[in-house]
Amino acid sequence: TPEQVAAIVERLAARGPRLLGTRASAAHYAAAAAVVPELRYSEPARALWLDRDPDRPRRPGVLLLAAGTSDLPVAEEAALTLDLMGHAPRRIYDVGVAGLQRLLHHLPELRAAAVVIVVAGMEGALPSVVAGLVAAPVIAVPTSVGYGAHFGGLAALLGMLNACAPGIAVVNIDNGYGAGHLAAVINGMRS
Repeated sequence: TPEQVAAIVERLAARGPRLLGTRASAAHYAAAAAVVPELRYSEPARALWLDRDPDRPRRPGVLLLAAGTSDLPVAEEAALTLDLMGHAPRRIYDVGVAGLQRLLHHLPELRAAAVVIVVAGMEGALPSVVAGLVAAPVIAVPTSVGYGAHFGGLAALLGMLNACAPGIAVVNIDNGYGAGHLAAVINGMRS
C-alpha cells in the first residue's frame, strides 16, 4: 500500500544516500514523498528513487536498446537502476527487427559496448540479432507486450531462451531492474 511504501522509504532513506522502488504508482510516490521530500518519481520507469549525490561520476560502457515504444517502461527501469548504481547507459530506442536498418545504423556503438541490454516484446528476436553482431555479453529482457498469442511476454521469453547466438543471458519478463543490476555488475568488472 502507499502507507507501507512510505514507511519502507523512510527507513531506507535514513540508512543510505540512494534508494530505488520499482513498480511504484503515483500514489506510492505521493505517500513516500510526504515523509522523504527529496524523493523523485519517474512515470516512464514506474519507479521512485532518491539520489543524494547526483553529480558523482558515472561509468560508461552499457548500451541499452529497446525494440519499440511499448518496451520503454522496462528500458527506463533498467536505465534508472544503472544510473543509481553508478553507470551511464547509452540509450538507443525504436530499433526492433521490423526495421532492421535502424539497428544496423548503430553498429559502431553496438560493437564498442562492454555490455548490451536488449528490451523487446513480440517474438523476442532482437537479442539474438544483437548477440550475432557483438562480442559483448547481451542481457535479454522480454516484455509483456505484443499481439495475439504473445501470452503476456511468454512468447518473447521463450524466444530469447531458445536463441542460438552465444553470449545471451535472459532475465524474467518486464524485469528492467534485474537487467540493469546485472549490466552494472558486468560493466563494473572491467578494468
